[in-house]
Amino acid sequence: MRSRALVAMIGIVAIAVAAVASPAEAARKKKRPAGGGYAPPYAAMVVDARTGRTLHAVNEDAPRIPASITKVMTLYVLFEQMERGRFTMNSELTVSAHAARQEPSKIGFAPGETISVRDAILALITKSANDVAMAVAENVGGSEDEFARIMTARARSLGMARTTFYNPHGLPHSPPNMTTARDLTILARAIQERFPRYYPMFSTRVFNYAGGAYRNHNKLLGRIEGVDGIKTGYTRLSGFNLMTSAKADGRHVVSVVLGGRSGASRDKIMADLVVATLPRAATSGRASTMVAEAPEPEERPQERVQERAPERQRPAAPVVAAAALESSPLPVPRPRIEPEAPA
Repeated sequence: MRSRALVAMIGIVAIAVAAVASPAEAARKKKRPAGGGYAPPYAAMVVDARTGRTLHAVNEDAPRIPASITKVMTLYVLFEQMERGRFTMNSELTVSAHAARQEPSKIGFAPGETISVRDAILALITKSANDVAMAVAENVGGSEDEFARIMTARARSLGMARTTFYNPHGLPHSPPNMTTARDLTILARAIQERFPRYYPMFSTRVFNYAGGAYRNHNKLLGRIEGVDGIKTGYTRLSGFNLMTSAKADGRHVVSVVLGGRSGASRDKIMADLVVATLPRAATSGRASTMVAEAPEPEERPQERVQERAPERQRPAAPVVAAAALESSPLPVPRPRIEPEAPA
């Protein structure tokens, strides 16, 4: 009888423990990000933009999801088309129904509305507008798939051997856009060297458009001496990403941080890297040219876009994305990811 009572008591205790543990276990499972519990590992690289010398590197060749840093390549392809005369700053891009349906961060267009190339560039740089990125892709490449093919071909021609694009904005996709910290430093150098006319637009702090004021997501602008651009990125699978360029006293570095656990910690990591490495960059000696002009990827012929009169349809009321979460400090191999609208 005693043994039976003891067994019964053990069973009751086990059930009680399970009842207590179950909600905690469920909560743990709920917090895990989509994608099989994958938490984005940290990666970073800093390169002397003048010489190409590596000044800092962690997991620089490991595959990573770029998120909205993707838009730097979207702009690279657009800038090429502008140099070829197919678009000017005043050319108008039509927003399709597909483009208008993209998830935030976005401006908030209705299908059929238009945006000038100049405003599209600034919307990508500051607001990281996904509807505008898709409009650029469709107007330049004819379709999202074709533009992604052009992006990938351009990446390979620049030496970004481990980079593949499937969309122009970096929103979640199956399979996702993939790159490495090293490849992104190549892109950061190339876009500045190839397009000195257009690159200064990356330093825009606020973009005023149709009654909205869109602040640049790159919060190091104006806060860290020498930083002049260029792009942030975030999705749950990528973590918090940042590509920067910094120049001071004849020195120039480009830096990439991927997989930060919050916007604030990512920014602190980047600020520390810039402050530590910029004084070590070269001020003289033979410069290492990144790209004089990369070979043309195979592209389908496109007719020159017709410019329209300055009057354009105004977009629908802006859709405001959720504010970026800001916490603090430094990198860990498997960072904790907090909810935030993709940027």
